[in-house]
Order: sequence, then structure tokens, then C-alpha cells
Amino acid sequence: MKVILLKELRGRGGEGDIIEVSRGFANNYLLTQGYAVQATPGNLKQLEQRKRNIEKREEVRIADANALVEKLNGATVKVDAQVGEEGQLFGSVTAPMIADAIKDALDVEVDRRRIELGKPIKQVGAYPVDINVYRTIKATVNVVIEGDDVAEAEAAADAAGEAVADAIEAEVEAVAAEVVAADVAEQVEEALETESE
Repeated sequence: MKVILLKELRGRGGEGDIIEVSRGFANNYLLTQGYAVQATPGNLKQLEQRKRNIEKREEVRIADANALVEKLNGATVKVDAQVGEEGQLFGSVTAPMIADAIKDALDVEVDRRRIELGKPIKQVGAYPVDINVYRTIKATVNVVIEGDDVAEAEAAADAAGEAVADAIEAEVEAVAAEVVAADVAEQVEEALETESE
């Protein structure tokens, strides 16, 4: 079934492209989600009339993509992760983590789905990461993975735990002192009452 794309469809084409797809894919996804319309003679005639506008929008998109590539290409971003022995990460560095790091470092929004990791990053170090900016326009960002030493994190947690334990112990001692003082005061009152009788 031939359809005319109304939006960019990754891996298939862009706005105004006529592509051949299976009937089920067209009916169940492309047409219902607003990605395409059927390639009828009427729609093809409308497409010819809209070609100039589509070309102008495409030029703007390409110019924006090239400007973004200039900002991203060769940039270095840092991602902090927890590290165990021998530089091995707990878990892995994901595309959303890299997107957040790019946003923080360069103040540029990058869709996490456009970040091409290939395989998960599980070691401390520097890695080149490709970003598919628009169709065939790509940028490469250097991602440096730095780790928080687990021993340092555990020491900080132990110190915080000891501080909390000390605070609780001091509170318990204060409450115990109040209870003892109340008992002594009560005994003194009883002794005074018995002497006065």
C-alpha cells in the first residue's frame, strides 16, 4: 500500500515522501497516528501543491540540525556513576543519563532516542557517542564516565549513620535525665508530706 508521509518516520522517510508499506502497518499505525495519508490521486495532487512549503520546512530543519551538530561535535560531557573495584560500574550508563549530561553541560535538548550507544557503557573512561540529529546528519560527543568510589560512599554513609546514632543516644539520655529528675522531685514531695504529718 502506498502512503504519503506527513511527518518524519525514522528509517522510512520524511514529510512528503511516498513510501510502500504493508496494509496492516498503514492501517493500524501510520494512518491512525497521523504519520501518513493514503496515496490517492487527490492526495497526490495536494502533495504537488504543497511541495514548495515542504521543501522550505526541510531546509529549515536541515539548517537547525547543522547548527546543533556544530554545538555537539567534539564536545565533552561528564557522567557520574557509582564505581566498584577495577573501574566496573554498578549498572550501566544509559541514553537518558547522557541526554541529561548534555543538557547540563551544553544547555542543549537531545532526545534520548537519538543517542546511539550500540552497547551499554559499563566501565569508567571516555567514549565517543553518536547522536542522530536529523535523518543522516550525525554528531559525535565525547562522554567521560567518572565514578564515585564505593569505599568513599560507604565511609560517608557510616559517618552519617554514626552521627544519627549519637543524636539518638543524646536524646535518650536527655529523656532519661528528665525521668530521673521527675522521680526525685516526687520522692522529695512524698518525704516532705510524711514529715509534715
